[in-house]
Amino acid sequence: MIKKSSLRYLPIGLLILPLFFFSCKKANEKTAAVDFKDRIQTQRDNNLSRMQPLRIAVAAVVSPKETAVYYDAMMKYASKKLGRPIELIQKKTYQEINDMLERKELDLAFVCSGPYVNGHKKFGMELLVAPMLYGKPFYQAYFIVHKDSPNNNIQGLRGKRFAFTDPNSNTGKLVPTYVLSKMGETPEKFFKDIIFTYSHDNSIKAVSKGLVDGASVDGLIWDYCNDRTPECVMDTRIIYKSPLFGIPPVVVHPKTPIAVKENLKKIFLEMHEDPEGKKILSEIRIEKFIVPKDSSYASVREMQEWLKKRK
Repeated sequence: MIKKSSLRYLPIGLLILPLFFFSCKKANEKTAAVDFKDRIQTQRDNNLSRMQPLRIAVAAVVSPKETAVYYDAMMKYASKKLGRPIELIQKKTYQEINDMLERKELDLAFVCSGPYVNGHKKFGMELLVAPMLYGKPFYQAYFIVHKDSPNNNIQGLRGKRFAFTDPNSNTGKLVPTYVLSKMGETPEKFFKDIIFTYSHDNSIKAVSKGLVDGASVDGLIWDYCNDRTPECVMDTRIIYKSPLFGIPPVVVHPKTPIAVKENLKKIFLEMHEDPEGKKILSEIRIEKFIVPKDSSYASVREMQEWLKKRK
């Protein structure tokens, strides 16, 4: 028997290793094996190979293999347009990426709303662009349970096992913590056990397989899975949708050369107007990139301030 205290905040990798071999692809759909290291350099010609690569980081919003598949085509496209090689860097946590960007070890990063707010406050992290999906540049947290669960609301998860994604994730950690705080509760007291999955698709799998009773996930990831591979989410059910927040942005260091920022922004903003770029975006359900406003992330700051005052 494993004691309750030994499970609290236990990394899910120790609990659900078999899930990494679980595939949501349809039986007749072929998938190519992807060897995903910390750093993946886009294929380059002889001229590009002599140039310093542009370093772009992505946190594990989805599990590493899927992240590689989703971003590989986009990075190759950007590399061709820039005329410069791109080095795609995968890190497990948002904090690792924020720290690397602060140290100027990255040129550009795809981050979550919470890490953007933190980075902007700490060292002036700048918004570059943001994706528009399903007709809006906003997203929300979904609280999910197993489809057969008797729980129909957040209160029903009291004393249950719950999955967070990343400690700095907006939808995967901040939102559920804030919701509970508004109820006069904390995650540690409200839930029996808490685990971190470090990706939203792993949280969905954990609920589907009954390894946890509930989870808070990025609604865009759940919707994407439901759209592309509905079998991934067919054993889950949404019991709560949060208010809308500014969508996870693409960011740069404030001291990034203006020419680099403008070139990157132009490539992303015009991508949907190019047949090749539009096809790549359509595969990941991005309609286009837009220029986001810092004010779109005000609600994230408000949640952080609320929780800070109640510590």
